[in-house]
Amino acid sequence: MAEHTSSSITIEAAPAEVMGVIADFARYPDWTGEVKEAEVLDTDDQGRAKQVRLVMDAGAIKDDQTLGYTWTGENEVSWTLVKSQMLRSLDGSYLLKPSGTGTEVTYKLIVDVKIPMLGMIKRKAEKVIIDRALAGLKKRVESGPQD
Repeated sequence: MAEHTSSSITIEAAPAEVMGVIADFARYPDWTGEVKEAEVLDTDDQGRAKQVRLVMDAGAIKDDQTLGYTWTGENEVSWTLVKSQMLRSLDGSYLLKPSGTGTEVTYKLIVDVKIPMLGMIKRKAEKVIIDRALAGLKKRVESGPQD
């Protein structure tokens, strides 16, 4: 298995509230920064996204990608790349664990780009993506319900 990058953050909210924000793909452009468009293409029998198209703009890297999602219970979601212009592969997950008055959120990510990139630089980029996503998620969840 390829090396993954991971990081965790504690969010002052219940796991269900955190997962509600993670599962609300239509709102990703509001809080993620890099996601400019998000469209759910397919859902499972519980109404959760199975395939999502994301239009990304992370400065030097712009991409139109489709991700396949797998939901494990109420506190874990993972995804894998279905198609992309810039990436060879992308695997990630969010794992939520109750922690005191909040939720510990662990984000794991493995990215392989089509252009050559040193492993050290790739892991640094993964770390930046993870840290920005966790900070955005925390801010979005802790700001309260959005109408």
